[in-house]
Amino acid sequence: MPRTYEVRTYGCQMNVHDSERLTGLLEDAGYVAAPSDEQADVVVLNTCAVRENADNKLYGNLGHLAPVKAKRPGMQIAVGGCLAQKDRGEITRKAPWVDVVFGTHNIGSLPVLLERARVQEEAQVEILESLEVFPSTLPTKRESAYAAWVSISVGCNNTCTFCIVPSLRGKEKDRRPGDVLAEVRALVAEGVSEVTLLGQNVNTYGVEFGDRLAFGKLLRACGEIEGLERVRFTSPHPAAFTDDVITAMAETPNVMHQLHMPLQSGSDKVLKDMRRSYRQERYLGIIERVRAAMPDAAITTDIIVGFPGETEEDFEQTMHVVREARFQGAFTFQYSKRPGTPAAELEEQVPRDVVQHRYERLVALVNEIAWQENRKLEGSVVELMVAEGEGRKDEQTHRLSGRARDNRLVHFTPVDASGAPVDVRPGDMVEVEVTYGAPHHLVSDAPVRSVRRTRSGDAWEARTLAPAAAGAGSAVSLGLPAMGVPAPLPDAPSCR
Repeated sequence: MPRTYEVRTYGCQMNVHDSERLTGLLEDAGYVAAPSDEQADVVVLNTCAVRENADNKLYGNLGHLAPVKAKRPGMQIAVGGCLAQKDRGEITRKAPWVDVVFGTHNIGSLPVLLERARVQEEAQVEILESLEVFPSTLPTKRESAYAAWVSISVGCNNTCTFCIVPSLRGKEKDRRPGDVLAEVRALVAEGVSEVTLLGQNVNTYGVEFGDRLAFGKLLRACGEIEGLERVRFTSPHPAAFTDDVITAMAETPNVMHQLHMPLQSGSDKVLKDMRRSYRQERYLGIIERVRAAMPDAAITTDIIVGFPGETEEDFEQTMHVVREARFQGAFTFQYSKRPGTPAAELEEQVPRDVVQHRYERLVALVNEIAWQENRKLEGSVVELMVAEGEGRKDEQTHRLSGRARDNRLVHFTPVDASGAPVDVRPGDMVEVEVTYGAPHHLVSDAPVRSVRRTRSGDAWEARTLAPAAAGAGSAVSLGLPAMGVPAPLPDAPSCR
């Protein structure tokens, strides 16, 4: 019998995409996804290192797995991702029952390391300091049949004092535009109709081959791919964000009017301490130009509360930017000290109770504004790509969920004007009227206005009905972030 696997993912979209590579590698090596109700023979933890509780989460999970492994001869545990890159041999010292530790630069080594650990009956720790093979050249098992991540670069050249990612992911490495576009075309041929271009800092794309306008050109080139209906990207950096990208977004029909623009702080002093090479005026100027070119643009952000030395006046500057920018949503974080970052050595650490109070005030303001903005859409008609598994209460409410062009989550009632059920599949397109705007989503309890069956829906149906795909949903356990109020110290961080 083939050995079974499960991949558990923590952290940002980069990790989610890496997990798709890991599942592809494992299946290429003959492993099969474990059914959701069965314990896998191989458990892979793809870790995050940005949040303060990342270590506790990892070792807590490993502790739960230890007795399971003790009862299952031959079971293997592998740890990869950013925390593995950081802690290296420390993981097998603290959790000697771990079989494999691999880093961010050598995910392609996982099957070989698992086999070597099995044959030699000892832990294998392999951490490379630089990228050997661009991850996109590795086999991939994509979680979705209709939407896909496409990595355009890895690594980061910024030196933000709070961020450990550059030391774990390395300097920026860019893919050639032709390679990116070839992957997108191949995905479209398989039925994908939405792609999200990924990079730690997408708008510095082209730095390696000397074209500072490369990202805007790439967006326009995606607009020429027949069958590609939606293009998104994450995340840009305000310091490098240029007007040619705004123009490309506005003029390319399949590039969505959605922008995730990390703020981190509204205080010029704090931004300087963070080594964020922009200031409040520049940031708000970008938002103003985006809205002038695309009045319907939905803008989201990342904000850190309680950075060392942050005063009440500094925090009020952040609140001011939130009021001016009127974000559709925000990932809000309490600053957490990360060993190995310059900010961890700063003396003026803000008391935890002060940070908590500011955090609660910020979340309340973000939610208030997001709710006001969503209420403005009541009565409007929006086009949705029907999604799979996005509505946690869909079964109870008898609704389905989908994403609008601006990426807002919409829960809709799948009936026509006569009250009869409509036949829609994930990947299909529907038009619905928004009847209620909540802080973090929209609701449509009106009849579905139109349904457009798509190649993406066909691809989802083929995958779902294919015997080989049975249990595919258990292959990767995703820890995707959600807008609005995150759980305390969430593990879905900003890496920008």
